[in-house]
Amino acid sequence: MSENLAIVILNWNGKSWLEKFLPGVIHHSQNAEIYVIDNFSDDDSVHFLQSEFPSVHIVLNDKNYGFAGGYNEGLKKIDAEYYCLLNSDAEVTENWIEPVLSLFKKDAQIAAIQPKILSYSRKNYFEFAGAGGGLIDNLGYPYCRGRVFDSVEEDKGQYDDETEIFWASGCCFFIRSKNFWEQNGFDARFFAHQEEIDLCWRLKNSGKKIYYTGKSKVYHVGGGTLNKQSPQKTFLNIRNNLSMMLKNLPFPNLIWVLFLRMIFDGAAAFYFAYKNGISHLWAVLRGHLGFYSHISGTLRLRQKNQIRKYHQTEWLIFKHFLGNKKK
Repeated sequence: MSENLAIVILNWNGKSWLEKFLPGVIHHSQNAEIYVIDNFSDDDSVHFLQSEFPSVHIVLNDKNYGFAGGYNEGLKKIDAEYYCLLNSDAEVTENWIEPVLSLFKKDAQIAAIQPKILSYSRKNYFEFAGAGGGLIDNLGYPYCRGRVFDSVEEDKGQYDDETEIFWASGCCFFIRSKNFWEQNGFDARFFAHQEEIDLCWRLKNSGKKIYYTGKSKVYHVGGGTLNKQSPQKTFLNIRNNLSMMLKNLPFPNLIWVLFLRMIFDGAAAFYFAYKNGISHLWAVLRGHLGFYSHISGTLRLRQKNQIRKYHQTEWLIFKHFLGNKKK
């Protein structure tokens, strides 16, 4: 390998984020090579990078492949032992790299690692996308240590540990390059959202570990491309989550989980419509239609081995909405 760690930022019309956060990445990442994969931006991001940050390597994609496909295409041109896939709207901190690399070196079975992810606007609170490490409940709903649905915890040191998790957030996603390519990278059909959860699930099916370290932290703005209230985000999350379960769940679990999800997603459609507008009801329906259109391709991607138990089993939807579980 030509270098040990490549910090890779995927950019699409994000000049303002690069201008704001790239200087900090450069300052706090002296022993890493920094790359920006430009996903066919039509602002002046590339010219800005060339003129203001000549030390940053630029990889040009020939079209907008989305988050999943954009990284897949760009990373083909980057040679490193480890990748750090970093959102352009993330602020890194001093000594954010060393704890992660130390964990990788301790255990060769660790494929991916996530640092603590805090909110940029409320720095003493966890951020929605990742928080203290990702988990998944019995019905396939992702949640985090520090975030249950929309309820986010204050950081009081409760997740300063280093522990195995189910999925690492794509906001700041460290992964061994060989493990990334052994799984053929992200599922490009996802375009964006939950592609990192799917990849982590595939890695766990293959016997690898996903880890979190609270010794490293970053601050994330969130919603830089799609905010949480976007119907498109609802559509992508519904479609991709169902496809992820069809790909990764063992069949005995899959049948009853998908049956229950049809019921709960129907209820969620009306809840989203009440909370965020009728466009979200349509987004849930489109998500299911998109899932059905992917079924044949998803079945071909099923692996021979599916893990029989989740990292942590929870009936989260019941505990949250009926039992008021928020932590």
